[in-house]
Amino acid sequence: MSQLDPPNANAEVSALLEENRIFHCSNEFKSHAVVKNADIYQSARENRENFWAECANKLEWFQKWNKVLEWKPPYAKWFIGGKLNASYNCLDRHIKAPLRNKAALIWEGEPGDQRTLTYWDLYREVNKLANAIKSLGVKKGDRVAIYMPMIPEAVIAMLACARIGAIHTVVFGGFSAEALKDRILDAQANLLITADGGYRRGNVIALKNTANNALKDCPCIKNVIVVKRTNTNVDFQPGRDHWYHEITKSVADYCEPEPMDSEDILYILYTSGTTGKPKGVIHTTGGYMTAVTLTTHWVFDLKPEDVFWCTADVGWVTGHSYIVYGPLSNGATQVIYEGSPDWPERNRFWKIIAKYGVSIFYTAPTAIRAFMKWGTDWPEGCDLSSLRLLGSVGEPINPEAWIWYHKYIGREKCPVVDTWWQTETGSILIAPLPALIGQKPGSATKPLPGIEAKILTENGTEIKEGGGYLALTSPWPSMLRGIYGDAQRFEETYWNKWPNGIYFTGDGAKLDADGYFWLLGRVDDVINVAGHRIGTMEIESALVDHPAVAEAAVVGIADEIKGQAIAAFVTLKEGNTSDKKMEDTLKQHVVEKIGSIARPSKILFTADLPKTRSGKIMRRLLRDVGEGRALGDVTTLADSSVVETLKKKYEKET
Repeated sequence: MSQLDPPNANAEVSALLEENRIFHCSNEFKSHAVVKNADIYQSARENRENFWAECANKLEWFQKWNKVLEWKPPYAKWFIGGKLNASYNCLDRHIKAPLRNKAALIWEGEPGDQRTLTYWDLYREVNKLANAIKSLGVKKGDRVAIYMPMIPEAVIAMLACARIGAIHTVVFGGFSAEALKDRILDAQANLLITADGGYRRGNVIALKNTANNALKDCPCIKNVIVVKRTNTNVDFQPGRDHWYHEITKSVADYCEPEPMDSEDILYILYTSGTTGKPKGVIHTTGGYMTAVTLTTHWVFDLKPEDVFWCTADVGWVTGHSYIVYGPLSNGATQVIYEGSPDWPERNRFWKIIAKYGVSIFYTAPTAIRAFMKWGTDWPEGCDLSSLRLLGSVGEPINPEAWIWYHKYIGREKCPVVDTWWQTETGSILIAPLPALIGQKPGSATKPLPGIEAKILTENGTEIKEGGGYLALTSPWPSMLRGIYGDAQRFEETYWNKWPNGIYFTGDGAKLDADGYFWLLGRVDDVINVAGHRIGTMEIESALVDHPAVAEAAVVGIADEIKGQAIAAFVTLKEGNTSDKKMEDTLKQHVVEKIGSIARPSKILFTADLPKTRSGKIMRRLLRDVGEGRALGDVTTLADSSVVETLKKKYEKET
């Protein structure tokens, strides 16, 4: 394989940053762009409610709203009195039109099997599963847990729930039984939809076995629907468990879509916070559907002939917004892939792009950095000429990765839309409209029309140029409506830093002289590993759960591929041996409690942790140790020698 970049690559990046280079779309791209009138920014500023009402009109409503917005910080209601259905907007309205026979999902399994579902196919499958779910007694407002591999049935399950008004909570298929159990119990779900397994790097991931372990402590689950994906033997509980293909066989082909109030809950999605307990973020129907429909169309310059591929998993918010609800509400054709980008070889993504003529490709900086490491021969060996736009999501993209992506994947002809948003925001908030906003490598550029974002100091003073906290200063339609079952945590986490209804994103950012936003990563105790947020407390709780562990502190450290990696500093109870076997045991224990995404990259055993006189662990100093930096201020430590000893030990072991 050829190396990641030519020898002068870093010099090239430095030069581009030094000259403040802005990349602009070609005149041909601009002339055919979905949005090419810059006045949209001004009109949205002058009358935000009218702007969002016009956007909402792109959906089909059973009953129009009587008021656009009611804002009583921190609680918002959008399109009050309006009634609609998300499944109807993704399917029914398209099958009345020529889109009926257009490909909706082009799916490829990791072993190479393929399926294409037209909008008519998807419509029929969703209707049948919706009727099957109703036959099990699930009704509007009930919670349904979905624990699936990346197969079409995962999308079908989400849309079927939305059709009958059941609230879905999708749990990433890489999470452990313990993590699945916690989310089921918090939501009090009464139905689980899962599969016998899925494929990852040539191996079968036994999802049903994991689900069975979770359900031992989940009495709220009354029924389980199981997709036969891998044909592996699984333990079935008669009366509770049902095969997907059997339960959908004898039901009607049509299920009347439930009229949902604009503020009825569409889904709950759990995201990590600074405590050990994940937060159940609530998204409602009308505002969320308005924002994801708009941003899919505008940010990605989506046209009827495009083939769209977002490489996320439906277990994350990116999959909800830009695999399911955004693309399908726009009538898009999209690719879904089940497996790993390096299986069976490191050109799997590029082969898929060439095979299906993908024109819009949306992936994470973690993946891009892995592609860089693997070298340019892999993409150069595939025909990527169908690509016309690239996107980045999940974490700040470093300028080197942006330039490599633009050069070797986009062949220097594709705009790169770097997007900033969160599970909590529901949809993209900061990103370039490609024909209007030039792109700077590493910058998410500017807030979209209708979005008001600022950089604030600790005390809430606005910073016109420089770094501080990223804040959202007015409500937006897809904003989270709460944390399920925990209103106090909702207010304390997001709305208590500043007064007057200003949303605290938890991200640091800076603003340059051109008004471009540069994201700097998390400022709280949340680690962003490969674009997925994991609370340090959650990992620490998993470590301390092991009987050998007395104390643990977890920090995120810089990683050239993942962005951040997990480093754990562990104090063992007396009588336990701090060796490689114990390290492996603890790493596996975290995997069992949370999932493989939370496996620490490094565990360092230490007799003591650096603490203040009041007993608070100084994680800032642990990050200094983990990243090999000079130690910061140690004057507040009860014993400053602890961190010096730890630093020497860490340097020796790494």
